[in-house]
Amino acid sequence: MTSKPSQTPCRPDGFVPLRSYAPIGDGRTVALVAEDGAIDWFPIPNLNSLPVFAAVLDSANGGRLELIPSVAFSSRRRYLPATNVLETTFTTESGCVRVVDALNVGIDGRLPWTELVRRVEGIDGEVPMRWRVAPGTCFNTASPWARRTPHGTVLRIKNLNMGVCTSDEMEIEVTDQAVFGSFTVDAGARRVIGVVATDAEPLMLSSVDDIDHGLDRTIEHWSTWSDQFQCSGTWHAAVRRSVLFLKLLIFSPTGAVAAAATTSLPERLSGGKNWDYRYAWVRDTAYTLDVLRRLGIREETHAAISWLLRTVRRHRGGTGVFYRLDGEPVDPVISHQAPGWRAIGPVVTGNSAHDQLQLSIYADLFNTVRLYVEGGHALDTDTGHMLADFADQACDAWRTPDAGMWELSKLEHYTSSKVGCWHALRCAVGLAELGQIPGDPDRWASEAQRIRDWVERECWSDELNSYEWYPGSGKLDASILLHAGSGYDRGPRMSATIDALRRHLGKGPLMYRFSGAREEQEGAFVACSFWAVSALHHVGRDAEARELMGQLVSQANDVGVLAEMIDIDDNSFLGNLPQGLSHLALIGAALDLQS
Repeated sequence: MTSKPSQTPCRPDGFVPLRSYAPIGDGRTVALVAEDGAIDWFPIPNLNSLPVFAAVLDSANGGRLELIPSVAFSSRRRYLPATNVLETTFTTESGCVRVVDALNVGIDGRLPWTELVRRVEGIDGEVPMRWRVAPGTCFNTASPWARRTPHGTVLRIKNLNMGVCTSDEMEIEVTDQAVFGSFTVDAGARRVIGVVATDAEPLMLSSVDDIDHGLDRTIEHWSTWSDQFQCSGTWHAAVRRSVLFLKLLIFSPTGAVAAAATTSLPERLSGGKNWDYRYAWVRDTAYTLDVLRRLGIREETHAAISWLLRTVRRHRGGTGVFYRLDGEPVDPVISHQAPGWRAIGPVVTGNSAHDQLQLSIYADLFNTVRLYVEGGHALDTDTGHMLADFADQACDAWRTPDAGMWELSKLEHYTSSKVGCWHALRCAVGLAELGQIPGDPDRWASEAQRIRDWVERECWSDELNSYEWYPGSGKLDASILLHAGSGYDRGPRMSATIDALRRHLGKGPLMYRFSGAREEQEGAFVACSFWAVSALHHVGRDAEARELMGQLVSQANDVGVLAEMIDIDDNSFLGNLPQGLSHLALIGAALDLQS
């Protein structure tokens, strides 16, 4: 996918639209590159570290890496085929240059340090360029400083050490807090700017040649990784790009899957709905494993399910909603002294929803394990006993009100939560029949039927001609669409529910999460819209599903990125990005339509 040319982006308030961003990453962290060549988000060394470059949330003090023509330009960009290496072409009156951005990998995989490479290639004429490496204040918690050393220019902030390496032809200027310079690129010329970083350890100042060669190795690495899965069908390009974005969200040191690469990008323009998504949700991990399994991606599948089961087992007594990427309990919420994107706050790290009761977690966990086993694999004894305990818990817990999939403060008997418990128990019965877990499958089957009877009696609304959000609510919830896929209902009631959801929660191809979301000034929830595609397919309405799918795929930005939400009025992105759940729903819908 190659974008259409865009004119020099204007930053009157210091920010660009969220649609402007494209991610690059190395398996530990992710950087966001804007259309004008600025890197406005870059936590180092890990995705969940405090971001040393965070201009997307604090234009004045957040820090950014700039590389841009010093004259008016238009830009066009794409990812190199089958990679997460970004190529931006800048065209000016005097010439044209290409900038290739990546976070390098090593010979045997992930480097033991962080290494950003920015290669500039002259295509035509000559183009004056300027660049700047200006770390931020880590949300106003520290002051960066820079100095020259005999071996190169070094910047430091807290425990982070950064070195700036450039081609010999480029002059470097250093202030007390930044490194910058300018140069002109002629046709056929190549210049390289590299930033290497370590955290609380010595800094290896790589040579420019090593960094440049590392880019070639990184391109080859991504191409090789992409060769393990095949995409076909109408939406193969969108599927491949989404899978590559998901790979960026897999934290390679542990196998955990982050929900998104950022924190505090607003879900509504009036503020107050800003969250940190740099954690591993059990739900998102389950959906990721399903997609990886269906595509035949073996290593990440095993790493993620092993991380999930190991983490849940370590916190025995009940599964949390989500965990840190290292499997530890979630950090407490801290509100930072930063304005937020376009001054829409708050800016936070940590997330307080981790200890909510969400009954659908049982379904996520059991379905993940069921699919793994049905793929020809086997469980260990400890996992089997743990799952049997969870099945017994689900038999009792389904009667309890919970926070629901949407992590709401109001506890209710949410329909989707009850159906999730039904799904978990049906999976548990299947695992027991395969000899993978001990326990009492007769009890689980009996309780699953009891749940189904209750849902059909209490959660169906004749007035809405739909499953309702919770009994007596008179409201709708799009998460019920997931249970066409789970097999709970693929008949007339689910088909009617799809129509009700599209009629009451839909706007064009997009859909809100639940009744009242638009009144709360949220954007439409991207994943829900793709879930509608899958649900239409499962109830036998493929022509409608395909038409909707085509409309939804076009909602991505110029290089295929999807955020959490889209503003219905102006089509702008809202929420954290790239959003794993959105891309997972796209992939799932495309694979369903191929099946």
